[in-house]
Amino acid sequence: MALERGAAYARRDGETLIVLDRAPWEDARETGERVPAASARLLVPCAPTKIICVGLNYAMHVAESTTGASQAPEEPMLFFKPPSALVAHGEPIVIPEGVGRVDHEVEMAVVIGTRLTRGSLEEARRSIFGVTALNDVSARVLQKKDGQWGRAKGFDTFCPLGPGIARGLDPDALQVSARVNGALRQEGTTRDLLVKSAELVGFVSGVMTLEPGDVISTGTPAGVGPITPGDTVVIEVEGVGQLANPVRAASSSPALAV
Repeated sequence: MALERGAAYARRDGETLIVLDRAPWEDARETGERVPAASARLLVPCAPTKIICVGLNYAMHVAESTTGASQAPEEPMLFFKPPSALVAHGEPIVIPEGVGRVDHEVEMAVVIGTRLTRGSLEEARRSIFGVTALNDVSARVLQKKDGQWGRAKGFDTFCPLGPGIARGLDPDALQVSARVNGALRQEGTTRDLLVKSAELVGFVSGVMTLEPGDVISTGTPAGVGPITPGDTVVIEVEGVGQLANPVRAASSSPALAV
């Protein structure tokens, strides 16, 4: 949340945001400052050191796969989005010139609350602070061309995240959806995850240490589709709320002075 004095974390209480003195997973305390939710500008709800995504984690998405895969991977297939790709609710997804088709992908993401290295399943479950919504914006032509997905998934603004972090939910029992200009494109449930959320966290922690605020996105259901400048994409994860982002084209680069 942005305030005149700078950014701050807050806890939502109905239509009021109660300002915290630090990140909520750091034993935060309320400052006593209260802000009407309607007047606040929401920022990305965490500052991850890394954003780990999981490919092909719904059977129906494997069936429609734009990657050419014919079956689900034997182990979770991990890829990354850089923190520089993050944008908040209301901020634009900017499509670079010449990238070809760009798709939306609604995903439920978990936010890590405690440092975790090679965690057990129970330790992984306890390390999940809460859940949020993530739009895994993807440049399909580049994804197929490169094989590796870093460029296709990593452009600036290709990772809308938010609008907040919800706690107390079962991450493996949530409805997810994506709409473009009001038309329903994707609808699914995290009950259909091939590898469940705590298993994913444990698996990732066996590869790299997870830090508080890190994000693991759990995959997208069927129905991914193209977005173009002028569209508005709204993705929703049950209990989290709507993450809405307009789509626009990148401005042409200014000519160099000679």
